[in-house]
Amino acid sequence: MLDTKCIYNGHVISLYEPAISFSNRAFRYGDSVFESIRLMKGKIMLLPIHIQRLKLAMTTLRMNIPADFSTTNIEHLIYELIKENNIQTDARIRLTVFRNDGGFYTPETNDISFLIEVEKMEAIGYTLNQKGLWVDLYAEIKKPFSKISSIKTGSALIYVMAGLTKNSLKLDDCLLVNDNGHIIESINSNVFVVKNGALYTSPIADGCIDGVMRKHILSIASENRILTFEKNLTVHTLADADEVFLTNAISGIQWVGQFKSQFYTNKMSVFFNEKLNETSI
Repeated sequence: MLDTKCIYNGHVISLYEPAISFSNRAFRYGDSVFESIRLMKGKIMLLPIHIQRLKLAMTTLRMNIPADFSTTNIEHLIYELIKENNIQTDARIRLTVFRNDGGFYTPETNDISFLIEVEKMEAIGYTLNQKGLWVDLYAEIKKPFSKISSIKTGSALIYVMAGLTKNSLKLDDCLLVNDNGHIIESINSNVFVVKNGALYTSPIADGCIDGVMRKHILSIASENRILTFEKNLTVHTLADADEVFLTNAISGIQWVGQFKSQFYTNKMSVFFNEKLNETSI
């Protein structure tokens, strides 16, 4: 078995080296935040937006941000790790930040450690799914709105439970709802709805993750004079839609083929997927 490398606090080590203790706060309390970042054709995609979001999350959780925790330094470490693992084209990168050991629920320190992992992907570039996803609601546990609902933390049980429901119902994904019954996101993606050529997505105030790819899609739409609206999404909104697609930093665009008894086309999804692949050139 090849010795896969990772980076822990700036140092390249074996992924199998026991660098993190059982008292790690990410393990005990989910006291962590993370970013999933795409390497496409050897290029790190949207890294400044990822680091900006990560720093905002760290500030929200009152973690100390080291002076050298910059986009430039993180970029250098990621490329070093890619080289160590002999990855030439596409990969999934995970950057995890966690508060250092100490304390029970109340931390003894706000200093942090970080871990960078990389996993090779077989796909080259953003690949649009050929068959539309079959999705439905997950409403057993509703996601509440709070100051941490828009950030990606290690406390992910609601997504785990939604994933179990997805598997039991043999779906491709589940759509989560908030306390008001508004559809806010899927298990790992933001949700976009297309109606009469205009684009609709959940507002951050509804409790969805403030997705990096969500921001990028809204930017591409603006550049191409596509009307965009941040509004509450409901079952009725999806039932009346022409298209529905999901977005995240790793997969890019995934189009939805069916929600309940409604079927969709994918014209806008194809357009955005092409635009995403142009950004890697």
